[in-house]
Amino acid sequence: MSGAEMKRVTAAVPHEETDFVKAVMEHSDQLYHIAYSYLGNRIDALEALQETTCRAWMKRRTLKDPQAFKSWLIRILIYVCIDEQRRRKRAVPTAAENMMEPVIQNSTHSMEMQWALSQVKLKYRHVLLLKYYNDMTLAEIAVLLKKPEGTVKTWQHKGLKQLRMIMKNRGEWNEQ
Repeated sequence: MSGAEMKRVTAAVPHEETDFVKAVMEHSDQLYHIAYSYLGNRIDALEALQETTCRAWMKRRTLKDPQAFKSWLIRILIYVCIDEQRRRKRAVPTAAENMMEPVIQNSTHSMEMQWALSQVKLKYRHVLLLKYYNDMTLAEIAVLLKKPEGTVKTWQHKGLKQLRMIMKNRGEWNEQ
């Protein structure tokens, strides 16, 4: 490789990195909201964003359609959030970890809704979180999940039905 080619290659890397960072930052607010809706706290949401950015950078060459960058990034984020949720199920928090968590005033209704959503079947929960917590349209969700829009509508309907049933049964349980 000649000296001129070497300069061109080394100059291209920072430019590529800058473009990548700009593209990620353009969607950072929406990514944060999605991560927060899955993980329920600020610190984990920010860590998920960092992990998503890292995974996306390492896999950037696998993106075939640059127009699909946003949905590709969101899909990676969802997988990162699912990995974190699985990790949480395996981990048992210590008393010190519980004490370090900041106390946040959360309404009872909000806490019940988070609990109820965690009981909904995973594929339905994805649709409900993206639709109602992140204001995405069903068409956007369909593209993101690589499913037909009709399937996403069905999952939304079934997820809402499941959520209503869970909340109804939760109310009966509380009254006893």
